[in-house]
Amino acid sequence: MTERPNGQRPTLQDVARRAGVSRSTVSRVINGEPKVRADVAERVRTVVSELGYVPNQAARSLVTRRNNAVAVVVTEPQNRLFVDPYFDCHLRGIRQELVQRGAQPVLLFIEEPDDYPRVGAFLGGGHVDGALLFSLRADDPLPGMVEQMGLPAIFGGRPVIGRGHRSHGCTHVDADNRGGAREAVRYLVGQGRRHIGTITGPLNQVSAIDRLDGFRDVLVDAPPRLIAEGDFTLQGGADAMALLLDRCPRLDAVFAASDLMASGALRVLEERGRRVPDDVAIVGFDDLAPIAEATSPPLTTVHQDIEGMGRLMARLLLHRTPDRSATADGGHSLASVVTPTRLVVRESA
Repeated sequence: MTERPNGQRPTLQDVARRAGVSRSTVSRVINGEPKVRADVAERVRTVVSELGYVPNQAARSLVTRRNNAVAVVVTEPQNRLFVDPYFDCHLRGIRQELVQRGAQPVLLFIEEPDDYPRVGAFLGGGHVDGALLFSLRADDPLPGMVEQMGLPAIFGGRPVIGRGHRSHGCTHVDADNRGGAREAVRYLVGQGRRHIGTITGPLNQVSAIDRLDGFRDVLVDAPPRLIAEGDFTLQGGADAMALLLDRCPRLDAVFAASDLMASGALRVLEERGRRVPDDVAIVGFDDLAPIAEATSPPLTTVHQDIEGMGRLMARLLLHRTPDRSATADGGHSLASVVTPTRLVVRESA
């Protein structure tokens, strides 16, 4: 790096003086603004390279109001990220998109109620340009918090205020959970299954509620004994499967609201001596290759593009941050997106 005679690093003024332009012109070139003649922009970039000028990021953030950092807020225990490939896949999509666009993800966890003030203080402290939030529960205060801060935010899944399914009007990215569940249960009915149960996710999460609604769309009169609540974990699926078998010995099919719970259910069926799919057919939800292709037998499941949804969340958020203009009103009225699902038939059903 070239230094001035007093040993200090080159400044914006040094670049402007050598290039024969104003400081504001240098700033526009460095920030990629289009209203600079091509020959002038090229001359400025050459001088920047010759001097080894490095922009002062703190000063730039004051001018552009951008930190090039995005908070990724996960309302789950940290250890879930290491045992559930759903989160790894989702976060991989988010990170790839942010890094590709020059933004740094900052991962924040909410495990206990006491975490909300800490996370809220960070989000409101001007450290990040926006937030990606997912795995929220009903009555979660985060949507209201970010709205009050005026912080651009995109939600993974539709945020709700309790069981009434009423959103905060926040932009979200979600899969067609209800439609995917409906397709899975219709498939089981079409296979001649007559005693079909379901293992739900935790019913304070919108994805679990929607998947249960899809089950009920097809099996309107399903008795409560054929519905067991799980928690999107391997053990939760195993416990719920055992409960269904105890309640309904004639059970011949199960729709599990996640692949991880389906894997736990398969383990219990093997322990109980039930053949899959001859005695009991199993369908999961997610189509996570590390699970669906590794189970015995391979799992029939509902595919959702988890990594793609992560990328889309990040892309939408970057269109909403202050110096972007994805829509006519400056990018602050982007529509929510519901991505399609499809049934992938393997050997478990």
